Amino acid sequence: MSIALGPRATSAGYRLAAFDQVGSTNNEAMARARDGDRGSIWCVTTEQTAGKGRRQRAWIAPRGNLASSVLEVLNVSPAIAATMGFAFGLAHEEALRRVSMEANLRLAGPDQLQYLLKWPNDILVRRQKLCGMLLEAEAVAGGKLAVVAGIGTNIVAAPEGTPTPATSLSALGVNVGAEDLFAALSDAWIEFHGIWDDGRGFAEIRKLWLERAYGLGEPVAIQNGAVTVEGTFDTLDEAGCLIVRTADGKRVPIAAGEVYFGSAASVRAS
Repeated sequence: MSIALGPRATSAGYRLAAFDQVGSTNNEAMARARDGDRGSIWCVTTEQTAGKGRRQRAWIAPRGNLASSVLEVLNVSPAIAATMGFAFGLAHEEALRRVSMEANLRLAGPDQLQYLLKWPNDILVRRQKLCGMLLEAEAVAGGKLAVVAGIGTNIVAAPEGTPTPATSLSALGVNVGAEDLFAALSDAWIEFHGIWDDGRGFAEIRKLWLERAYGLGEPVAIQNGAVTVEGTFDTLDEAGCLIVRTADGKRVPIAAGEVYFGSAASVRAS
């Protein structure tokens, strides 16, 4: 089977650039924007050799895993564009649930797979990292903003020795190929991109995201350089910042940082 868009994505006019192997799908998508592409286009591969995560960390996708990035060229501010990442995470969570239906039919209630969105950019299952997302934006001609949302998904293999233990769909008993997952993702993106509506629908996206949030109500520690903020993950605000309720009752908005929940939060804070 070859990589192809889902039927909803095709009908919506999305285009596809599929690669047998590529350095970074995010780089490919942004290079197209710099060359004048005005979206909407997916750059996809099942083998990524020089991918990157947040803070320029390497994200390598061995053959059989999925790396996919969508380019949207928008007439929005960078602050509004940043909220698109929450819609993108919801689309991928929806796609994962779709392709996991058969596996979940085999599992008892508490053992069923539940994909949770970890602020700001991961998808976890059974407290293990399955996916990492990266949102990037650059100004382009005409006063518009090129926004690239990329995600790497561990399908056949997961890295070892990561700060958060990682897993793969194969290890979870989900027998699906990168092609089927991408088709589901490209179709789900039509739904959630439509709800987001260039930021006008972020209130609904925020509500849906919080329903799938990892660590909501749990102890959390956020480390940003030498500064650590401790407390409880209270909510997201209207800009997509994580709100920490500290021990003295203050509600502190967090725009960036390394996030640790539960016992990991206690270790980081000590």
